[in-house]
Amino acid sequence: MDRIRLKSNDLQSVGYDGSLQILEIQFHHGGAYRYFGVPQKIYDGLIKSVLSHGQYHTRYIKNRYRHEKV
Repeated sequence: MDRIRLKSNDLQSVGYDGSLQILEIQFHHGGAYRYFGVPQKIYDGLIKSVLSHGQYHTRYIKNRYRHEKV
């Protein structure tokens, strides 16, 4: 999965597989996580967020989708 680097204090890069609805996030501190069942609109919102990317993650992704540390 290709990842996009972000200008964020918390998130280093993100990748998304739309066919499997899997979102991967690499954090500057704390490793990488894979989130399952994430709709395309959530990924798009993360990339285009007017909030900080970290705030978007906390508000719309964290503790809302099944995840595993990669």
